Amino acid sequence: MADRPHKRTILVTGCSSGIGAYCARALNTEGWLVVASARTEDDLRKLREDGLEAFYLDYSDDRSIRDFFDNAMAVTGGTCDALFNNGGYGQVGAVEDVPVEALRAQFEANVFGWHQLTRLVLPVMRRAGHGRIVQCSSILGLVPMRFRGAYNASKHALEGLSVTLALELENTGIHVSLIEPGAIDTEFRSNALTHLHRNIDIENSVHRDDYKAQLRRLDQALTSGKRRLGPEAVHAVLRHALTSPRPRYHYPVTREARIGVIARRLLPSRWFYPFLARQD
Repeated sequence: MADRPHKRTILVTGCSSGIGAYCARALNTEGWLVVASARTEDDLRKLREDGLEAFYLDYSDDRSIRDFFDNAMAVTGGTCDALFNNGGYGQVGAVEDVPVEALRAQFEANVFGWHQLTRLVLPVMRRAGHGRIVQCSSILGLVPMRFRGAYNASKHALEGLSVTLALELENTGIHVSLIEPGAIDTEFRSNALTHLHRNIDIENSVHRDDYKAQLRRLDQALTSGKRRLGPEAVHAVLRHALTSPRPRYHYPVTREARIGVIARRLLPSRWFYPFLARQD
């Protein structure tokens, strides 16, 4: 838009709730021109009422990704200083219980859609000679957990793809960073529960007792009222990744995530993997 060329522009995806919703609104308050995405008209309306540009995006729908990008370029005058890829979901289930279709859907939402949007943004950043690409990954992209195989794999793939991209963009003025949160107080766990019941045959699984135990713990966690770190913790490191002259490649968030990174680096596999096998 003609009256906004001085504003830094950022595309933020997955803004229906949680990390994306918080970060998009916080960046808008800080003076960014934020183009946000969501998947329902109600969420889009709320974002627009708060002063954000907002358009539909479904990472598993190629056409919607292209439309979102085109709409974003229309409101920013063809500029994009930053992209914050966020959103997606976590498919819970033992590796042997996850149908191929569910694994494919996990990668569509958590990897392939992100890759497509990133490829659309990169030529814009190259023409400008600068840019920031920040991927909201997960500590599970570095330190896996049992019964999270599909999600672990999608985040490991994202880590590998993003670090490779960072290497290829050296000396271009475009920086790539990965944020790796542990458990954050969002709707992620309840959404993961939906996908568990949708795609996993719990009653006929050899892991049935493990699933039942995990469901009991999840129910206790959701009703206990115990607070985890909120999305503001992610916003704090996102702001550094977007504005620092020397942004980091990796930003682990939460105490557990930082401990996991250190343990992975220091402990031999014969100790580290058995330790992970006892975690839920």
